[in-house]
Amino acid sequence: MIDDTRGAPGPREQITGLVFAVLLVTPDLIIREVNPAGESLLGQSSRRLRGRSLLEVLRFADPLVRERLNDGDLQLTARNAQLRVEDREIAANLTISPMANHPGWRIITLSDAGQGERLGERDSRSALRGPAVLAHEIKNPLAAIRGAAQLVSRKLPEDDRGLTRLITDEVDRIAELIDRMQRLGRERADPVAPLNLHATIRRALETVTAARGPMVVREEFDPSLPPVLGSDGALVQVLINLVTNARDASETADRPEVIIRTRFVSGLVMNVIRLGRPVKLPIEVQVSDNGAGIDPAIRDHIFEPFVSAKKNGQGLGLALVNKLVRDMDGRISHERDAATGWTHFRVHLPMAR
Repeated sequence: MIDDTRGAPGPREQITGLVFAVLLVTPDLIIREVNPAGESLLGQSSRRLRGRSLLEVLRFADPLVRERLNDGDLQLTARNAQLRVEDREIAANLTISPMANHPGWRIITLSDAGQGERLGERDSRSALRGPAVLAHEIKNPLAAIRGAAQLVSRKLPEDDRGLTRLITDEVDRIAELIDRMQRLGRERADPVAPLNLHATIRRALETVTAARGPMVVREEFDPSLPPVLGSDGALVQVLINLVTNARDASETADRPEVIIRTRFVSGLVMNVIRLGRPVKLPIEVQVSDNGAGIDPAIRDHIFEPFVSAKKNGQGLGLALVNKLVRDMDGRISHERDAATGWTHFRVHLPMAR
C-alpha cells in the first residue's frame, strides 16, 4: 500500500494556507495565535496581535456575539456580523468554536462577507446571460423601427414630427438599457494594466461635468499612492456611476457636498475563488455624499440587478459597477453613517506590481 501522507503539510501549514482568518483565543479572550489571513484582515502582524484582548482588536456591534464570547462553552455561527477593526467597519462571516479538550479555549474564524464570488452572484450572472442573448436579437428590429420613424419624419410637416421623435427617443432609451444588460451578462473581463488612479478619477469627473454641467467635488487625494492594477475603461465607468449617483443624492441636502478620497489601507484581502488565492486590496477610493441615503429596505441589495433607489431607475448601474470592480479582482462596499449624515461607497483595488 502506498503511503499518501508522506510529504503532506502539517497542521500548522494547513492553517497557514487558509484564505480566511483564524484566531486562537485563551479562556480570558487573549489572542494567542493568528494565521497570515488573520494578519491581512486585521491589518497587523501576529507579533503585534498576540497578547492583546480580542475585544480590544475587534469591536462587535451585536451584543449576542459578545455574550457568546463571555461563555467559553458556547459555539456560534453568524453571517454578516457587523464589527469594527481599528477605523474600518466590516461585515464578516464569523464562527466561534470551543476546543473540547481545552476548556475555555476557542478557535475564531472570520471572513469578509463581501469577499470572493458568492453563489448568489454566480446565479444572478447566469440568469442575466439569457436576457443578454435575447437583447442581442432585440437590437436589430429596434434599429429598423428607428430607421422607419426617421424616414416617416422626413415626409411629415414639422408640427407633426413630435410622435416620430418620441418613437426614436424611446428606441434609443431601450437600446441603452439593452447595452447595459449585455455588459452585465458578459463573462470575459477587460484586460488590466497599471493605472494612475488620480488621472482616472479626473477623467471620470470631466465626463460627468460635460454631461451634467459643473459640479463641486472636494478631492482628498493621497499623492503617494502607487499605480493600481485595473482596466482604464472599466474604472472610468465605475467612477462615473458612483459620482453621478453621489451628485444626484446630494441634491436633496441644504448644502450639497460630494467628496472623493484616496488612501492606502493595509490588511484588506479578497478571496478570489476563480484565482484560487487571496488578493491584497490596499488601494481605496471613496465617493461620499451628504444626501438622504439609500432606503434601508434595499441597502443590502443595491448591488443586485434590477434593484434601484431612484424613482425611475432600472437597477442596472450599481450591478454593473459591482461586476466591473470584481472583474478587476477588486471589491466595492457601501456604508451609511447615520451619525454624520454621509453615505460612503468604497472601492478597493489591487496594487500594480
